Formats: sequence, C-alpha cells, structure tokens
Amino acid sequence: MPRMDYHRYEEGRYQAKYFVRFTGIYYLCLRTSKRKENSMIPNITIPYAVADFAEMRERGFYYVDKTRFVPYLERYKAPVFLRPRRFGKSLLVSMLAHYYDRSKSHRFEELFGGTWIGANPTPEHNQYMIIRYDFSKMVMDETIDGLERNFNILNYSPVEIMVEHNRDLFGDFKFSTKGNATQMLEEALAYARAHDLPKVYILIDEYDNFTNQLLTAYKDPLYESVTTGESFLRTFFKAIKAGIGEGSIRTCFCTGVLPVTMDDLTSGYNIAEILTLKPDFTEMLGFNHEEAAEYLRYVIRKYGNGEDRFDELWTLIVNNYDGYRFLPNARPLFNSTILTYFFKNFAELSGGVPDEMVDENLRTDVNWIRRLTITLENAKEMLDALVIDGELIYSQPDLRSKFNKQKFFDPDFYPVSLYYLGMTTLKDNYVMVLPNLTAQSIYMNYYNELNQISDDARRFVPAYRLFMGHRKLEPLVENYFKEYLGQFPAQVFDKINENFIRCSFYEVLSRYLSNCYTFAVEQNLPSGRADLVLTGIPGTAFHNDCRVVEFKYFKAKDATMVEALEVVRPEDADQVRRYAADINRQFPAYRMRSYVVYIAAGKVCKTWEIINL
Repeated sequence: MPRMDYHRYEEGRYQAKYFVRFTGIYYLCLRTSKRKENSMIPNITIPYAVADFAEMRERGFYYVDKTRFVPYLERYKAPVFLRPRRFGKSLLVSMLAHYYDRSKSHRFEELFGGTWIGANPTPEHNQYMIIRYDFSKMVMDETIDGLERNFNILNYSPVEIMVEHNRDLFGDFKFSTKGNATQMLEEALAYARAHDLPKVYILIDEYDNFTNQLLTAYKDPLYESVTTGESFLRTFFKAIKAGIGEGSIRTCFCTGVLPVTMDDLTSGYNIAEILTLKPDFTEMLGFNHEEAAEYLRYVIRKYGNGEDRFDELWTLIVNNYDGYRFLPNARPLFNSTILTYFFKNFAELSGGVPDEMVDENLRTDVNWIRRLTITLENAKEMLDALVIDGELIYSQPDLRSKFNKQKFFDPDFYPVSLYYLGMTTLKDNYVMVLPNLTAQSIYMNYYNELNQISDDARRFVPAYRLFMGHRKLEPLVENYFKEYLGQFPAQVFDKINENFIRCSFYEVLSRYLSNCYTFAVEQNLPSGRADLVLTGIPGTAFHNDCRVVEFKYFKAKDATMVEALEVVRPEDADQVRRYAADINRQFPAYRMRSYVVYIAAGKVCKTWEIINL
C-alpha cells in the first residue's frame, strides 16, 4: 500500500513576501481580487478585440505604438510576417492601411498625432490606393468549387471599395465583369497602369486562415487542390506578383500564422519576403517589458487604486502571459491580445483581479496539437517531452528552412510547427519550452486528457474544502498523490521527474486555489530556483500567507530508502531554508511556510514542513 505522511521540521521562522527578479529589481507580488465598491464605472479604454486603428484613435483607446516599424517595412515589396494568433496582426494591418491610404490624408494628424510615425512621417504616407483583404472571413465548403465561389464572394468587394474611395481618379470606370476577385483586381490594376494612377498598396490579413482550417479539419486533398495547379488561390497570387512586377502594386503585405501555405504556393508567388525571423521585426507585434510596464501603469492609474499595486500585478502578468521569444537571443514578449484581455477584465472589475486568468480562446489551440501529431502515440511522446522533460530540442536550420505541408506533419519537425503556432517558445539556440503558466496549464490539461487522467472534482474538492478551514498544505499533497498520481500505471513512474511533479501539482492547485493564491513555478531566487511558490492574495483571508514547496522525486527502486526516512535530509532542509531566507531578506512581513516533499514513484509520499524560527 502507498504510504503518505507528513512531519513538521522546525529550524527557525521566516516571514517574507513573494518576489520575482526583473532586470535586477525585485517586484513584490500582492495580487488582489477584492472588488472596489463603486457604482460609477469609468469608461473602459482597454481595446480588447478592437482591431480597427481609426476606432482606437477616435474612442481614445490605449494604443501601444508600433508605428516605428513602418520605415523598415518600406524596404520590401512582398513582405510576409507570421505570428501566432492574438498577437495583434489585424491592428497592424489596419494601421498600415490608414497610414498609406491617399483618401485619408486629411486625417493624418487626427489618426497619427502623438505616435512615432506622426512625428517622423515617411514620404510615402497617404500616397497609395489601398486594397485590404481579410481571409479570416472566408466561409468554408466541402468542395473546391464551393471554396472558389466563397473566395470570390469575399474578395471582389475590396477592389470595388478601392475604386470607390478613389473615384476622383477612376472617373466613370466600371468593371467589365463582377464577382471574380482575381479578374477584378487585374482589371483595376490595368486601368491604374494605363492612366498613370498612384500605385496600389495591398494588405492581406490572415492569408493562411482558411487553408489552415482545411488542415485542422483533415481535409488534406482539398488543401492540396487549393494550393497546387491552377487553383483560384494560386491564380490570385500570380496576379499580385504580376502587378508588383509591372509596377502597379507598391507592396503586398501579408500576415498569417504558418509559412506552410506560402511555401506550397511558391511557384505562383515566389517573390515573398519572409520577415518573421529578421531581428528588425522581432518586436513589431507583442509587447516587450517596457511597453507592458507602461501599459500596466496606465491601467492601474485609471482603474486600480494607485500605483502601489504595480509590483504585485507585474509579477502576476509576467508569470501568466510573458515569455515569448521569436529569436533565441531576443527579449521576452507578452501576447498582446491575451494581456489586454486581463487588463480589460481588471478595468471592468474596477481594479480587481479576474478569477479566470486564461482566455478561453487559448484552449482551442489543442486542436492543432491533435491534428499535428496525427497519432495518439506521437501526441503522447511530444507532450511527455514538454511536461516531463520541460523542453523540446530543435534545429536552427529547420527553423529557417522552407516549411511546406509535408514537413509540418513530420514528427522531427514538430518543435518548429509548435513554435509558429505559439505553443512553445525559444529558450536558446537548442531547445524550446512552454512560455508561461498559462501554456503550462493548457498542456497539462491536454496531457491528462490523452492519458485518461480524471479531473472529476469529487476526487479533489473534499480536501480543498477542508483546507479552507485548517490551512494545512500537507493533506493537499496527500490528495494529489492518491487521487492524481494514483491514476497512473506503474510503468509511468520511471519516466516522470520533478518537473512533471511540480507542473502537475501546480495545475491541480490552480483549479481550486486561484482565488486564494498566485503561483510561481521554478521561481528565480538568489540561491536558486524554488519549485513552487504560493502567495496569498491581499484583500482575502490568505493575505500575508506565503508557501514555498521543494519537491524531491525518486524512482521506484528508491522507495525503500524514502520509506525508511524519519527526518528530512539536512541538505534538503537547508535548500528550502535558503529560499525562505532570500525572501525574508527582501520582504520580512509575510508569514513564510516552507515544505520539502519526497515522492517515490507511486509508492511513498512524505511531506515535512520546515518551520523557520
């Protein structure tokens, strides 16, 4: 029978506040979910789900200025920029459309005043006729003919709109045919070229959205029909290529998620210039730390009861939303839309931290993992690497190589595929990791699903209800050992490690204690990395409660040794004591409680509380 027990190990009492290291400064974590009692809710100027640049400026929404990248984009004729979903691609496209549109020249100061490009405009501003496509609006169909019909229905109107917005130049021009997007584009370009009109600037948002949908829906033959031969999509891009070559198109700027479709379209559009991995564009989307910190200060000033809350909220958002690197040595970035989701909820709660930290839209990303891995065995192998080993090895040449559909589904290419999808991020030149706690939670949930690990609340709720009364962590460890680890077959325990233990224990805790604590996994401290830190939320009964947990995992062969231990090993007690001391030196006010947990496969679990006097 598995044995679980816990002990109290008294070697001094420390009080501390939970902190995180950021650019040499320690920031205090004081998260609060206490709602401000205020019947007057201010106008919310946090632009979650706002992708229209004019609306941003007209309604006074907060705008993280990315206009400084405009001069860099002007170097290219056919740039393609790829980023995962929710990184702000549509807003970037909208900003460029307003900047280059000759019909909006009278609004330049209104729209761009106060921005970098407003103070440093290029000669090309408001010089072009704009055609803006959005492939994310494409209606799917089961046949190639149906897809072509829907493509034309969606994409003939942008050309019409361009003509109408520039009717002073097109005069009484009329299309000879209506309804065919490519033919109408060619006709408008021919007229512009013949009459020496300004060049056209084309923007295509989410160029690969509907082709990606075909892939996730297992419609590979249909995908291949769309991207090969003389398909409507290849014909469309051939027309754009011809327009660039003939000089009637200044630029065609495409955004998307994956390079797969662009590579499969190569013969029709072999002029594409992929900017995704160019250092000049690393921070064109997403928020760097300076941008996120300024944004946070704005949100706190307007909705959060004073800037004294900066440190606690900074720690919270770094742990949950930061950590994306698109080049090995690049600075970490926040996913802009997901961070804005948090800020919007924070504002709506008048300075309260939302109970749900994960944007539910993120959870749909596991559909890509299902499709990518094809087989259950492949999926399990990949997830084992991420949640057990904590990393995926990748090849730098693969990251920069051509990337077609065949490679996308190659198991050796999974790390690169996940990188483009935003499910992993670059740690260095050799490995990819999960970027933050949000990603860890999503992956652990999917790991549990694949391995048929039940998350039935009846297994866990009784223990957590008792915790609310006695506040003892040891029974929660016991519950995790019995009800979570107890579901795994014996052979699994020779594969899992401490990384898996701390990540899976965090995932279970966060289901039931997110209203009580913030969490940090592998928290950086001067003396090392603490496995798990729980910090009580101010404004709750858990304020000033800080717990540090250090896990030690042993294989089944060592179970007898662990079973025989009557006291915690001195070196392990010293380790967690050092973590407590680090925290105590910075923040002496918190009630610090420290634990060492020994787990030997599925056979033995022992927990000692180290009470620091």
